[in-house]
Amino acid sequence: MPVFKNRSVVTVRGIRVFLNLEAGIVRGGKQEQRPGPKAFTALVASGVSRQIGARASELKRAGRLIARQGRKLQRGRGSVTEAGDIRPESIIWIFGAGRTGSTWLSGMMGDLEGHAVWFEPWVGALFDPNHLRLEERTGKHFILSPRYRETWLGSIKSFVLDGAGARFPEAADPNRFLVIKEPGGSAGAPLLMEAMPESRMILLVRDPRDVVASWIDAHKEGGWKGGPEKKGSSGPSARGRSRKYVKNVGEAKKAFDAHQGRKVLVRYEELRADAIGTMRRIYSSLEIPVSDETLRRVVEKHSWENIPEDEKGEGKFYRKATPGGWRDDLTPEQIKTVEKITAPLLSELYPS
Repeated sequence: MPVFKNRSVVTVRGIRVFLNLEAGIVRGGKQEQRPGPKAFTALVASGVSRQIGARASELKRAGRLIARQGRKLQRGRGSVTEAGDIRPESIIWIFGAGRTGSTWLSGMMGDLEGHAVWFEPWVGALFDPNHLRLEERTGKHFILSPRYRETWLGSIKSFVLDGAGARFPEAADPNRFLVIKEPGGSAGAPLLMEAMPESRMILLVRDPRDVVASWIDAHKEGGWKGGPEKKGSSGPSARGRSRKYVKNVGEAKKAFDAHQGRKVLVRYEELRADAIGTMRRIYSSLEIPVSDETLRRVVEKHSWENIPEDEKGEGKFYRKATPGGWRDDLTPEQIKTVEKITAPLLSELYPS
């Protein structure tokens, strides 16, 4: 322990701490004159060093405790971010399922001033509770063990924010927002939203019968997805796509119901019928001020009518934009299959 002019220096977690050793020695109720450097050296040799060492050890232990608490604050829920970091409250998640209009919605939002779009990072797929079998794996050695929940929730939060910050450093501005379009990773929505309760959330849904019809069209011969998903197959089945819808929208709905922050449920059919009114409701619910003039501008720019005719139609990415088209697109057997598998969500989101 180095000594400089009656002060000792202790390094705690990389921080130099100076201990004042000139307090004096009290004997018989009187305080003697403070020892000089030579006298201090003699005192160290006579046993005072043990007292100093003990105090230094206590200080080091306190330093380690403070460091641990600091890491917990930084990584945990409601953590304090450093200057230049993206704040979790600046993130707007779009969860749901593919073919629900998420490209359209995120496109409009991305054209608003101060907005950027992270287009399908698939981060939610890493935290799919069914794939991870969270209900079965409860031992302490499992990385997502329940007993260490606060620890790994903080890690999920840091993982997302670090990835976002590397790609969109401009979103660190507190007046800017980052829209994360994540329909394909919606199965991980419950853990993502639990890890980032300050974030805003949009649950975007569409009638599952139209969703399945759109996917089947995309994978047919000549479709924009390039034909059958697997060699020798006839493309996606109504059963398979219905189960995927239930998985993604079901988990996203759980996250939506549990989320205590700013959120809004949007149906594609509402967005199609009244885009301006629905956009106004979205931003009001998310508590982000946007003028009607600005909303009208982006809605007009991204309207169905402004999509070139050669880019829309059967087998193309922009297909119909007609709610209820499933009645003409699906066979009676396919309709029955979709309605049976998606019954709980269909009755809740689209009651007759």
